[in-house]
Amino acid sequence: MNTLKEPLTNKGRNVRSILEVVDIQTGERTQLAYYDYLIEAPNWTSDGNRLIYNSLGSLYSFDILESESTLIDSGYVNHCNNDHVLSPDQTQIAVSHHTQEDGQSRIYIVPLEEGHPVLVTPMAPSYLHGWSPDGSELAYCAERNGHYDIYTIPAAGGVEKQLTDSPGLNDGPEYSPDGKHIWFNSVRSGLMQVWRMNVDGSEQTQMTFEESNNWFPHVSPDGELVAYIAYKKGDVEPGDHPPNKYVEIRLMPSGGGEARTLVKLFGGQGTINVNSWSPDSSKLAFVSYSLISP
Repeated sequence: MNTLKEPLTNKGRNVRSILEVVDIQTGERTQLAYYDYLIEAPNWTSDGNRLIYNSLGSLYSFDILESESTLIDSGYVNHCNNDHVLSPDQTQIAVSHHTQEDGQSRIYIVPLEEGHPVLVTPMAPSYLHGWSPDGSELAYCAERNGHYDIYTIPAAGGVEKQLTDSPGLNDGPEYSPDGKHIWFNSVRSGLMQVWRMNVDGSEQTQMTFEESNNWFPHVSPDGELVAYIAYKKGDVEPGDHPPNKYVEIRLMPSGGGEARTLVKLFGGQGTINVNSWSPDSSKLAFVSYSLISP
């Protein structure tokens, strides 16, 4: 979830963004590109050649070999936040777009070639996070009647289904590659922690028990590991994931167990809001930041 708190045209002018990848075995970081403005949330394409990121409301495709970015034509869907996910067949991208009529986030599907955006969630706010492996469903965080919970909806549109109802924020739902589980984060235990449930919402199980606030679990394509971002306890409120904080990217076994720190960085909001695993599960893409003096 990423709430829009300022005009997109002004957002991020005081930060430098660094697009990076990290090898999960060696921890070696490779800096791909620098930007004197805000970029966020890289998705890795299934061919391993490109990264999709958002910046100032638009979506861009970054060619890793050529180190070049190209604007993705998303039509009138031009106030996108950092919640965007590629379809399993890589022909479409689902995005959270702040609509003109009320500025609230709704989910749209945008063709990557020719076509027009299609509204999926008329109700708002809705913040996309996952697309089922079979392409049939989207998973998202939504505020309904004052409560933020996790929902699913057919990708073609239809009736949404509420999966969580615990007090406090439930966010970041993402499908496992086998389509059997949805991973998410929840404050129900006091701190924000990583949870997992069946796709029908049953058997909601806490997966991390750390003295930190853990956000946005992303399962590797081979199903073996889960990456997430951790804020130090006391640095943030459990239900908040702000930018410009010292954070860690951690890895844990998907079956549960002790996590390890992969990267320490200055970042937070925008670093890995969406799944950014390489298709061979060997690397993660992310964005780190540094502040630019006004």
